[in-house]
Amino acid sequence: MLLFIVIAAIIVLLLLITVAKLNPFISLLITSILVGFATGMNLPDIITSMKTGLGNTLSLLAIVLALGTMLGKMMAESGGAERIAHTLIGRFGKKKVHWAMMAVAFIVGIHFFQVGFVLLVPLLFTIAIETGVSLVTIGIPLLAGLSVVHGLVPPHPAAMAAVGIYHANVGKTILFSLIVGIPTAIIAGPLYGKWIGKRIHKPVPELLKKQFIERNEKRKLPGFANTLFTILVPVILMLMATLAEIALPEKSALYETFKFIGDPVTALLIATVYSFFSLGFYQGFDRESILKFSNDCLGPIASILLVIGAGGAFNNVLIDSGVGTYIADIAKHSSFSPVLLSWTIAAVIRVATGSATVAMMTAAGIVAPIASVMPGVSSELLVLATGAGSLILSHVNDSGFWLIKEYFGMTVKETFLTWTAMETIISVSAICFIMIINAFI
Repeated sequence: MLLFIVIAAIIVLLLLITVAKLNPFISLLITSILVGFATGMNLPDIITSMKTGLGNTLSLLAIVLALGTMLGKMMAESGGAERIAHTLIGRFGKKKVHWAMMAVAFIVGIHFFQVGFVLLVPLLFTIAIETGVSLVTIGIPLLAGLSVVHGLVPPHPAAMAAVGIYHANVGKTILFSLIVGIPTAIIAGPLYGKWIGKRIHKPVPELLKKQFIERNEKRKLPGFANTLFTILVPVILMLMATLAEIALPEKSALYETFKFIGDPVTALLIATVYSFFSLGFYQGFDRESILKFSNDCLGPIASILLVIGAGGAFNNVLIDSGVGTYIADIAKHSSFSPVLLSWTIAAVIRVATGSATVAMMTAAGIVAPIASVMPGVSSELLVLATGAGSLILSHVNDSGFWLIKEYFGMTVKETFLTWTAMETIISVSAICFIMIINAFI
């Protein structure tokens, strides 16, 4: 019955948006309430669950998108994004620049998907304008690189949590994740991106184009090294925090310092303020201009944040309704191999609830005790299989679905054909590679 309710809710949501032409924010809230009613939640609990889901989703994301948008605005106004775009196009050529986007995303996305995305959006939009290529063609490789790292590669927090639950070796997990992740990202990124980009040609949305592309043509472009370092500041700071977890004693002053400056919020704040100097004052902008840039760029993301927040509310109501627990109880009695079982459980919970983190943690919690009493099971491959399953079939109950839809200016159908298909290709390709490795170790 719970699974039927989930399926019915998704159908209702799609009808509200596509047929009734209702605003996605309103549609998501209405569907969240209907799910709460249908699953028997108490009336006050439905509203509490929605508020919690919306608040938890935006607690980090609102700050990340706001700071990332300001940083992106500085890259646009200074010409920094244009400088990197010209360099990449010059090195790789227009026909191969989508390969460069995947590689850049693989590096920048080492910690949080959303952080990597907002850092690279100005570059993505600029390259799309400069080359005349569909935003989908070069955007899908970028998203594939970020998503693969998000789900499979430590020291990303989700993957690291699974490493701890399965008691896996971090070094071996990283090695296997690269063996699996690189070909997976290639298949779902440049290869699929080029194919689907020929069929769905999307220009840069006009509203966002004004924030991330337009600049004063008379100004001299900043240096490549200066711009690249500005983008990498938050990545470097977050990487330092991860190294501190490995090398420093917990609760030491140095450990707490690195953890503080390496938090995504602090790291992006530092990078944004740094950009005011490296791409602002250093490029000849005065304080009034920088203030105007940082104020003007926030308006267009307001509607995006509302839709993403409503997606988080829908996601949380599904979780609180007990769908994930119901699926987990069924899975406990399965006779699958642990590697395939971890992927399957994570995949089903991901589809039902929309949360990759919930899917990954639930699947790991179920499979870990089963695998511990079975000889010859690779803990490292269990981490990767769980992460791969947690990425599959991102759709309307996932706030990430709405993030990509709004930034790419796509319809719901186009988002299914691009983002959802890409995530599914990543999940299926990854488990195929994982099972091949599993057969030889």
